[in-house]
Amino acid sequence: MARAALPQTNEEAWAEAGAWGASARMSSFEALMWRAESDPRLRSPMTVVDVLDRAPDWRRLVAAHEWGTRLVPRARQHVVDPPLHLGAPVWATDPDFDLHYHLRRARVPPPGTLAQLLELAEQMAMTPFDRARPLWEALMVEGLEGGRAAYVFKIHHSVTDGMGGIQLLSLLHSRRREPSPRKPMPPPPAPERVSPLSVLGGQVRRRLLGAPREAGRHLGTGVAALGRLATEPVDAVGDAVRFGRSLQRVLAPPPAPPSPLLRARSLAWRFGALECGVESLRAAGRAAGGTLGDAYIAALLGGFRRYHEHFGIAVEELSMAMPISLRRHDHPMGGNRFAGARLAGPVGEADPGERIRLVHDFVLGARAEPAADALGLLAPALNLVPTPLMTRWYAAQTGSLDLQAGNVPGIPYPVYIAGARIERMYPFGPLPGCAVMSALVSHVDTCCIGVNCDAAAVTDVDLFVDCLRGGLAEVLSLAPATQGREEATR
Repeated sequence: MARAALPQTNEEAWAEAGAWGASARMSSFEALMWRAESDPRLRSPMTVVDVLDRAPDWRRLVAAHEWGTRLVPRARQHVVDPPLHLGAPVWATDPDFDLHYHLRRARVPPPGTLAQLLELAEQMAMTPFDRARPLWEALMVEGLEGGRAAYVFKIHHSVTDGMGGIQLLSLLHSRRREPSPRKPMPPPPAPERVSPLSVLGGQVRRRLLGAPREAGRHLGTGVAALGRLATEPVDAVGDAVRFGRSLQRVLAPPPAPPSPLLRARSLAWRFGALECGVESLRAAGRAAGGTLGDAYIAALLGGFRRYHEHFGIAVEELSMAMPISLRRHDHPMGGNRFAGARLAGPVGEADPGERIRLVHDFVLGARAEPAADALGLLAPALNLVPTPLMTRWYAAQTGSLDLQAGNVPGIPYPVYIAGARIERMYPFGPLPGCAVMSALVSHVDTCCIGVNCDAAAVTDVDLFVDCLRGGLAEVLSLAPATQGREEATR
């Protein structure tokens, strides 16, 4: 679980914020996620539920969002897509930006439980974005038990991945409870009235003007490849063969059949939440020769085994996928830099230590695949395919998966929003055709796990979350006694 470089002070964050998501156009992979939503099963909002120690001051919260949308230009930009998908979608400052639309408030009735909060967040996550507006929404929720409150933030996956989202939150959340009166207040970005046709025309002109340079670049690459083939024929051919074999492995169908218990699909999402100590989960992974991430995946698989056993179904392997981060410290902030790896999850392995070892070996192999970013390589061609065919192919890649699971290192120090301290930060990923999406974010010293279930696939979500809690307890039992062997809680 590689940690992205995060700012150490508020002042550093303010200086870096303008560089977040600075690209003026979507990558081919981001365009693929954006356009795939013609199939509603492939909608891709990412939702974060922050549990706060108290209710933020509403006026201060509004002012903070006004400031944040000026500091980070992407927050005021919407997508302009060329006609017939003949070019790349671009980001342009929305001339009709209205903060009143994006930031709202609500109150849950007594007793104000976490379950009530998650139900509200589910409904927000399932509501499609207005594609004519900037792709984020926020909701302050009051009335939680114990005088607490919550902040729910939703952003489209085409804007950024999980690591980029943590970078964004670290830039905008404060390191102190008190106001920061000296923080910079840049002017709002100038509105841009950009039409789809003008975007296409501009891209065509740039391609024509850049054609000679692009041809020279490709010629130079080809000459270099031919030169290597002439001077190092064995190595060059060997690399090509290895890449081809890796591409076959990466693009092969999921290596395990889907669970007979989880086959049904719908548009209904249900959320569940778990947590445990960061050091306890890391110690459990280390005790079995793995990492915190390996222990997390092994815990999920243990929960899936328990859920199947409850219904009298024996499953040895589970069809699942994991994101592999391609982000380096020198990459620009924001955007999407990840690839997917599919595996047969060893759900039938009852020994949590052995499950961790099996997951660890797979992850090492997946990171070493030469063709790990196969979807990124194919995305330019897929964007040229008619949208119905492209979405059908995309849905086929994910529809047979029982589980997608990722983990992101979060903010390791306390942060505040409009004077309220964030106690927990539960992440919820989208359900692009799979039965369950699980995400882990470490927040200070707590692993916050958000589970998004297709209600048709997982018919008893409370039971399922209890089973996951049991799988987490199995794994935590591997930690040395000095770690406290924390129990998972909801």
